[in-house]
Amino acid sequence: MKSKKDVIVLVGMMGTGKSTVGAYLAAETGYRLLDLDALIAAEAGCSIPRLFEEKGERYFRDLETRVLCQTLKERGAVLATGGGAVLRPENCREMLEHGWVVALHATAEEILARVGEDPNRPLLAGGAEARIAALLEERKHAYEFADITIQTTGKSAEEVSAEILMHYRG
Repeated sequence: MKSKKDVIVLVGMMGTGKSTVGAYLAAETGYRLLDLDALIAAEAGCSIPRLFEEKGERYFRDLETRVLCQTLKERGAVLATGGGAVLRPENCREMLEHGWVVALHATAEEILARVGEDPNRPLLAGGAEARIAALLEERKHAYEFADITIQTTGKSAEEVSAEILMHYRG
């Protein structure tokens, strides 16, 4: 029988370290690293920015939910989600039911330093600093459902990974 602890799900705003920390967690646990945005892009046959541009955010979110539910059936995986995967309550329920959910948090300044004006982040179009502040405010309670929250500001990916594993193996 599959245990929800067979899948570590990383949630949090863009730039909080989900992909980078996920790589360390996968190496430490021997689990496979799965990046939800990469899986969505593969399913769609195009990049996330192009998907947003051509089909819109609603289409992207529908596809995200479908791919998330499929991916949560995996065993022995670290799943790095996109920052907005938590916007749908059904996604949060699925993550909690099928995985051990870790919310990563960082300050707006740290996120800006990490992602800057990245053109591959469509939600930052029109000024990254203002958009990051707005997204943090909009989503300030969106990650509270997680099993645990880890602050990543001022910490290396190795430090964050070690902190997560301490709780995971606890």
